[in-house]
Amino acid sequence: MESDTQQIALGLRQGNVVVLEALVEQYQYRLVRYLIYLLGRRDGVDDLVQETWLRVLERGSSYDGHSRFEPWLFRVARNIAVDAMRKRRNLSLDSDDDDGGVRPAPASNSPSPFTLAARTEDADRLARSLQTLEPVYREALVLRFQEDLSLQEISVVVGAPVSTVASRIYRGLATLRPQFEGETA
Repeated sequence: MESDTQQIALGLRQGNVVVLEALVEQYQYRLVRYLIYLLGRRDGVDDLVQETWLRVLERGSSYDGHSRFEPWLFRVARNIAVDAMRKRRNLSLDSDDDDGGVRPAPASNSPSPFTLAARTEDADRLARSLQTLEPVYREALVLRFQEDLSLQEISVVVGAPVSTVASRIYRGLATLRPQFEGETA
């Protein structure tokens, strides 16, 4: 019997629209969430998601089915987001230098979908705090703790060594820690 990943790979190689529809249904929410956190804003995410699914359909044959689908999907989405950011403002998710550059602001001052969906005050505060992080740290934390990817899988998504991924997670947590220290539940 074939594994799920092998079935996905076969379906994508064959251009099976039913497989793609099932993938969209299963991963759409996670993909939107990832891109919102990655970019730090909601505007333009729908276009990037649509472009991601088109790319999955066009280049699905490059997914070999030997590893989980999620890292491959997030890598495709990340590459599209990086290209879009380069075209818009010459910003890069690959740079962790703090040169005082301007980060893209949220589309409006209204709460993001994640803030609205937050069920607890801590989740709301965490979502706001994540938006203050440099994109490389925010991305590593979201992939690790929200998308539950391993360090090796994150390494594949971001195209960086595992040690760099671990460092980004550590630095991201260290940046968030002072905002939450000294508080009791």
